[in-house]
Amino acid sequence: MSYFSKTKKKFSFRDLLYKALIFVGTVAVIVYFLPRDGKFNYQFDTDKPWKYGQLMATFDFPIYKDDKIVKREQDSILANFQPYFQLDKSVEKNALNKLKADYQNHLKGIVPSSDYMRFLERKLSEVYRSGILSSDQLVKLQKDSSAAIMVVNDKMANQQSTDKLYSVKDAYNYVLSADTLHYRPDILRQCSLNEYLLPNLTYDEQRTETAKKEVLDNYSWANGIVLSGQKIIDRGEIVNQETYNILESLRKESIKRSESIGQKRLMLVGQILYVGIFMLCFMLYLDLFRKDYYDRKGSLSLLFALTMFYCVVTAIMVTNNIFNVYILPYAMLPIIIRVFLDSRTAFITHAITILICSISLRYPHEFILLQLSAGLVAIFSLRELSQRSQLFRTAILVILTYAAVYFAFELITENDLSKLNGSMYTYFVINGVLLLFTYPLLFLVEKTFGFTSNVTLVELSNINNSLLRRMSETVPGTFQHSMQVANLAAEAANRIDAKSQLVRTGALYHDIGKMENPVFFTENQSGGVNPHKNLNYEQSSQVVISHVTDGLKLAEKNNLPKVIKDFITTHHGRGKTKFFYISWKNEHPGKEPNEELFTYPGPNPFTKEQAILMMADSVEAASRSLPEYTEESISNLVDKIIDSQVAEGYFKECPITFKDIATVKAVFKEKLKMIYHTRISYPELKK
Repeated sequence: MSYFSKTKKKFSFRDLLYKALIFVGTVAVIVYFLPRDGKFNYQFDTDKPWKYGQLMATFDFPIYKDDKIVKREQDSILANFQPYFQLDKSVEKNALNKLKADYQNHLKGIVPSSDYMRFLERKLSEVYRSGILSSDQLVKLQKDSSAAIMVVNDKMANQQSTDKLYSVKDAYNYVLSADTLHYRPDILRQCSLNEYLLPNLTYDEQRTETAKKEVLDNYSWANGIVLSGQKIIDRGEIVNQETYNILESLRKESIKRSESIGQKRLMLVGQILYVGIFMLCFMLYLDLFRKDYYDRKGSLSLLFALTMFYCVVTAIMVTNNIFNVYILPYAMLPIIIRVFLDSRTAFITHAITILICSISLRYPHEFILLQLSAGLVAIFSLRELSQRSQLFRTAILVILTYAAVYFAFELITENDLSKLNGSMYTYFVINGVLLLFTYPLLFLVEKTFGFTSNVTLVELSNINNSLLRRMSETVPGTFQHSMQVANLAAEAANRIDAKSQLVRTGALYHDIGKMENPVFFTENQSGGVNPHKNLNYEQSSQVVISHVTDGLKLAEKNNLPKVIKDFITTHHGRGKTKFFYISWKNEHPGKEPNEELFTYPGPNPFTKEQAILMMADSVEAASRSLPEYTEESISNLVDKIIDSQVAEGYFKECPITFKDIATVKAVFKEKLKMIYHTRISYPELKK
């Protein structure tokens, strides 16, 4: 086996490994972020027709009460609920002991008799038996309209009416005013009663919550049952309140059943199969119909990265309930792919992405309809992006498409215009505004994946940029030649559905290498001076050939994109400097020269655009040397040059057809006749 075949096999294996890794990685990342909570994928509302086929119960499930009814009934139950409070007997005991001690120490001198002491002991015991709460707790009980509480004394719980409970302030006022006839309030105030009044009831949260749970556990959430095999609703039937409750109950039960580990594993397997099948179909499409994208890592990476990005963002938004997915500019995906690749691939990628994203949503069908419509309009309206105004127009059309399709969908599904969802139209406008960010994002995509957009090509074709301006000053003849070639090539590209802006920009730069040695090229010579007279044919040939390598160096220095460099290397292909080659052979009959000294480094053209430029370059240069410009001479020149290039096999490696070549010939003949048409001579005024 040769070294070449070994190398080829090795690279094929690497290529296969890369594609396998990008496929597995994309599927794994998308599935990882997809939501795996339960779903009930039916859209329904009261007093509206059922849009789907007959729905039968596949398992027994209870008919749950409406949420409003549940809340009302539970609130009614909890209104009679009695919270638990713990009685602390030590508070009363400590307060009475402190009162006795203070009486012996200093209260004897304040109160007139020991009757005051006995009165205070009785009243303190009375309020402590009723119960003293903190002010906050008492206010909360009154706010909750609790009629009574349960007071836990040791292991016994006794009911106590709320209106018999005291706060510290209430207890203080009660003791002061209990018997004003026999015990003077002004004297009692001097006894610092607040020191003997402290809360002896504390809220028992654990016992209260346990009791509340027991009460709610006994509550019946259902008011009926649906048996397996029972018909729930059929297509066209109106969803009344009873049917609505049954459907809501089915939805809740479906979600509850899907939350088991076994169900989640089955869902995970289903998601892997679903995403994997679509991504595999996408790779088969690329392999069958877009082999050049499939073999180029930059193209493949861009397509898979965009698909993965939109699927992951959609899943995150749905899982975490972040905004609404309709604000996400899905039409940006086909626009980016259309700008860098082609319309068919843009639509296929968009369709695959939307179908994968749809499984994250509760109502996937309307999402698919809206996004596919918007994507088609975006692709159709933006075939080549070169100006910001084009993107603005596309954004307006996308918004209108969303609005029109959604309005039509609502008219089909709704039977009342007052129930139309106005908020959706706001989301569509936000979507259109976010779509405008495609323009700055193109630069990021270019640098990341190695593409060149039309925007960049338009900027490069501006003759006021530094490199082209220098070219017009140092090699004006070459500059004029490049301008003519650009016009010829762009017109031909338009006729055979090639990229006209790309070939125009490539034509402007294809001869920049001539700036290094301008006088060695006839279009820049003046005064009859020809420096080739001092060189032999091999040396002259090498000087002429060097404009390709010099052009590449200038392109590198000025950071020109790879697609432009490819025009520099391929515009002569592996052709020969025929003037010097034939001259050498004529002077050395019977001898064979070193052909590499007369051959351009190449390679031959490998795209339609490069083939067009090679033809345009040769035809335009040769047309300048015609002795006369007639329809016949121009036609013969074009046929001779292009037929010679075809015969020498320059176009074997590029996807251009004989029909395309015939069209290009016709365009060149037409344009050259217009350029070199004979002008009429103006008559002079006779004196």
